[in-house]
Amino acid sequence: MIHMLDYHLSCNSYGRMVLTTASNPIEKEVVPVRAFPISNPLQGIALVDRQGYELAWIDSLAELPQDSRELIENELASREFIPEIKRIVKLSSFITPTTWSVETDRGNTDFVLKGEEDIRRLSASSLMIADQYGIHFLIKDRAKLDYHSRKLLDYFL
Repeated sequence: MIHMLDYHLSCNSYGRMVLTTASNPIEKEVVPVRAFPISNPLQGIALVDRQGYELAWIDSLAELPQDSRELIENELASREFIPEIKRIVKLSSFITPTTWSVETDRGNTDFVLKGEEDIRRLSASSLMIADQYGIHFLIKDRAKLDYHSRKLLDYFL
């Protein structure tokens, strides 16, 4: 495992993140992976190679120099797609499969919920919902949804 001060992150000519170390100046392509993407996204980030081997561990993004932190944040943002549901507009029916019309932090969309088992509790107040294509939608806090959205969601919980 490489200590944080012993490496340098940059982008190669193909736009991929690469890692170089004091002991090995050869660039290795790496991908940042969050250990806890929902519950603690800024803590515990592994830099893994193309085979999935962990080459470096970052306890906290805040510990990194500004340029490395921005590089990792940009890479994670380009790879992660978990829209957060802000409002449930309507449901096509109360039995599955059903089409949900929702407002998310990335715009309005419709998705099909195949079954109640595709709604997973992450904590007492947060949920992860998978659509028919495996795209995950997040509800960070059910209590912060409007009354109409909570009422519709209660049919499936």
